[in-house]
Amino acid sequence: MIFKRLREDLDAFMARDPAARSRLEVVLCYPGYHALLFYRISHKLWVRRWHLVARMLSQLARLLTQIEIHPGARIGRRLVIDHGCGVVIGETAEIGDDVTLYHGVTLGGIAPSVDSDAQRDRKRHPTVADGAIVGAGAHVLGPITVGASARVGSNAVVTRDVPAGVTAVGIPARVVMPQDKGRAKEFAAYGTPSEGLPDPLARTIDNLRGQIAHLLDRVEELENRAKGAEGSGSETEGVQAAQSARTFRRQGEKP
Repeated sequence: MIFKRLREDLDAFMARDPAARSRLEVVLCYPGYHALLFYRISHKLWVRRWHLVARMLSQLARLLTQIEIHPGARIGRRLVIDHGCGVVIGETAEIGDDVTLYHGVTLGGIAPSVDSDAQRDRKRHPTVADGAIVGAGAHVLGPITVGASARVGSNAVVTRDVPAGVTAVGIPARVVMPQDKGRAKEFAAYGTPSEGLPDPLARTIDNLRGQIAHLLDRVEELENRAKGAEGSGSETEGVQAAQSARTFRRQGEKP
């Protein structure tokens, strides 16, 4: 079984990394594959309660690959850790099938260390569902879920669940676009769609600018009406228009 899993992992690297020219190159030169090989063995030891030996093996893998995978983590089939340097996967993390992680990714916990006994054997790390992609430098923190075929952009900090089939970016991460259902399973390097990422914060600012511009136009219109009313001798109408203009101006100046 373990050799079958390693062969599937090898095929996944070949399928998702265009730089991989041969299986032999992956076996000899890819630290992500080396880290998975160590993990598959150390996890078998961990479930048999050889905890110290499993941890020692995982630390040896960390020394050789700069990738730290706790042997207690549960990892599915065909995981690809691209480049790999700086990847950290915590003890209670769960990773589904066909997931891709890039360098610098952290699947970490955020529970405080003041009561480690109470936290032991509890879910503290994320679950990454089938087909998800986590971009370089992203941090997925806490017992949350990244849904199937979801994308987490590079350097995002995710502290809440990410629904299936969407893209999340930013600090803290925000959902910026739903995936087209017909394209949800297409591979997107670094979790970034080629059509770009509309930032929801920038979109909100643009909406506010539009509203302020509308208010300023309205203020100018009311001021012109007030001046016209004063010129025609209608003092009451002019005063009311001027008061309305001042009211709208104050509304436009509010942050």
